[in-house]
Amino acid sequence: LMLTGVLVLAGLISIIFFVSGGSHFQDPLFCVFVVFSFTSVVDLIISLEEDGYISGFVEVYVREGEPYLRTAHGIMICYWDGIIHYGLYLAMITAIGQRKSYRNLGLFWLGSLMMSIVVFLLGNLIGKYSSDLSPAFLLNLPYVLIPIWAGVRLFQQPKALSCLSPEKVAEEQRKRLYQRPQDMGLVLVLLLTAAFTFFRGMVVLDCPADSCFEYIYQHEPYLRDPVAYPKVQMLIYMFYVLPFFCLCIYGLVLPGCSWLPDWSLVFAGAIAQAQFSHLGSSLHARTPFPYQTPEDVWWSFLLTNVLYALGPQLLAYRCLRCPAFFLPATPASLHVGKKHQ
Repeated sequence: LMLTGVLVLAGLISIIFFVSGGSHFQDPLFCVFVVFSFTSVVDLIISLEEDGYISGFVEVYVREGEPYLRTAHGIMICYWDGIIHYGLYLAMITAIGQRKSYRNLGLFWLGSLMMSIVVFLLGNLIGKYSSDLSPAFLLNLPYVLIPIWAGVRLFQQPKALSCLSPEKVAEEQRKRLYQRPQDMGLVLVLLLTAAFTFFRGMVVLDCPADSCFEYIYQHEPYLRDPVAYPKVQMLIYMFYVLPFFCLCIYGLVLPGCSWLPDWSLVFAGAIAQAQFSHLGSSLHARTPFPYQTPEDVWWSFLLTNVLYALGPQLLAYRCLRCPAFFLPATPASLHVGKKHQ
């Protein structure tokens, strides 16, 4: 199976090389996206086979090499990789071919892929499949090392030039939070999201409070699943995403936080992937019945988790649509601001 995959991938790269004359390969990320797009198709085949839509393609490999892909979480991340990541790869490959910028798409992809692989690897190492790890587990290491290298290159790419005048930037940055109702709404959403993040973190840390006990047994029993993916996910939310939400609130209050647009894209991708996997796994039939979300709380469970995923997407959209507030203040804009004061 591995030999077949290597031959097909080598043939694909050869065809692209001869058709394009090698021009696309001037950007090394082009090769990364081509290889990862091939593995995305493999992941889609795995998810479709595990859900019974097709059969006879990768059953032996999954059963003998990576049995944790047969879990609900494994199926969900394969769906995400085979559909969302595959679409992003095609879009970025097209952008490279047309000499267009793909920086924003790349940052969203970076966050999504890193969240997916970190939760997957840690869950495999500490969950119930930790004793079943085989050498095939090492095939996941490139998914950690290559995205780190790709992320460095993406952040080094030049940002799109802003057509905003210094006067417009100064005018936008003089506005207080109460003069920006959309940002006030975002701050409120982020505060609620941060509170929910902290609460679910305490739930998986076995907080003895009655509210935590009731929540984990009556609302999200999937958090108790011994596969450990949901517990790892909530802890990553608590120790990494929660501080970022606090930084986002800071960036929406004080002007000139030029780091926020880029990092909002990274975290938007990460949380979109994480919430898709968490939602799908909680409701998937492959999850043991005691850990599936009870039917009487489906709507509240779906609403809270969809809103949780929506907040970072709205933040990233706001940063891209109206970036003036986050641009570094230029001497000219500072002069204009002082003159108005």
